Amino acid sequence: MHIVFLTGEYPLHNKIHGGIGSFVQTIAKGLINENIAVTVIGFHPTVNSVDDDGGVKVISLSPSKVPGLKWYYNYRKLNNELRKLHSKSPISIIESPELQLAFLDKIPGVKYVIRLHGGHHFFSVGENRKVNFWKGFQEKRSFRKADGFIAVSNHVKEETQRFLSYGSKPIEIINYPVSIERFYPSDPSKVNKNSLVFAGTICEKKGVRQLLQALKLLHVDFPDLHLNLYGRDWKFPDGRSYTELMQVSFNQIKDHYTFHGPVEQVKLPSIYEQAEICIFPSHSETQGLVAPESMAMEKPVIFTQLGPGPETINHGIDGWLCNPLDPIDIADKIKLALSQRDSFPEIGRRARARVIEKFSPKKILKSNIVYYTSICHLK
Repeated sequence: MHIVFLTGEYPLHNKIHGGIGSFVQTIAKGLINENIAVTVIGFHPTVNSVDDDGGVKVISLSPSKVPGLKWYYNYRKLNNELRKLHSKSPISIIESPELQLAFLDKIPGVKYVIRLHGGHHFFSVGENRKVNFWKGFQEKRSFRKADGFIAVSNHVKEETQRFLSYGSKPIEIINYPVSIERFYPSDPSKVNKNSLVFAGTICEKKGVRQLLQALKLLHVDFPDLHLNLYGRDWKFPDGRSYTELMQVSFNQIKDHYTFHGPVEQVKLPSIYEQAEICIFPSHSETQGLVAPESMAMEKPVIFTQLGPGPETINHGIDGWLCNPLDPIDIADKIKLALSQRDSFPEIGRRARARVIEKFSPKKILKSNIVYYTSICHLK
């Protein structure tokens, strides 16, 4: 079996990457260990190369710079690369996110799978934005070309099918894997008391504004509370910085929070380890990795009650869920957690057990292989 993943987020060349890049690297190396060939193809703005990452072949293509026709020339280059690769090492499955099959030429005998990481329709509706006609058109076209689908949570499966059709094609819910070795049980002696940690893009949909509003409500009664935010800055269409807007808007509590900027994923465990509470009040999420990763480290976690939150955390048992749109509720959940400090060790143990049960890499890898095998046998 030879599986090709289409993504430009694979973590090579010192690239700061998101959840898709982390997922593809994890699953690709797992597949390699099961003697399944894996190639990753994507566009990279500064690198045109072929790399080997522990047996995973990573092809980085330079994107077109032709105004208005970038999409056409990029797809032409991608189609040529796939045909060339297929002639040398026959491809069994090509897997892509929601939109990327739109203008891909279908190679006879190859199966095409879309993994629902959260597409344009999903996030447009989740963030109350209008669906862009061109992106919406591509996503619908892409779905028609797929032979099957994998959803990373029941939430993304149910929400996506409100706007896009799976038809009669097979769809399976398979969570993201979380490395229970990389995200080890943390050392309580390394905790900075009153430290809250957020990790993710610094933007509206991740709940950063409401989190800072909650901090503003709390800082008088909890003067030692400090929020540490890690993640890349989001830019408005006119180039303005979201981080700078937050700093101006919450200047009066500037001593109670710190924006640290983006960090490599390998540094996240030590960051989580120092937190007393990890908090992720996202407005719109498919599954997200930060909550289960910090849970795997036996950290007390506050996650969103929307979307995949209830699939991830049993409220009050192995963590807490908050209304990410309500700063008062976020503040109340932080106070609730702080009032249960004596229970943190037990809540943390339950949290790690929950992650091992639901997100174990061995379990997730097996589920993916079973699905890939069944897709390959489809007529």
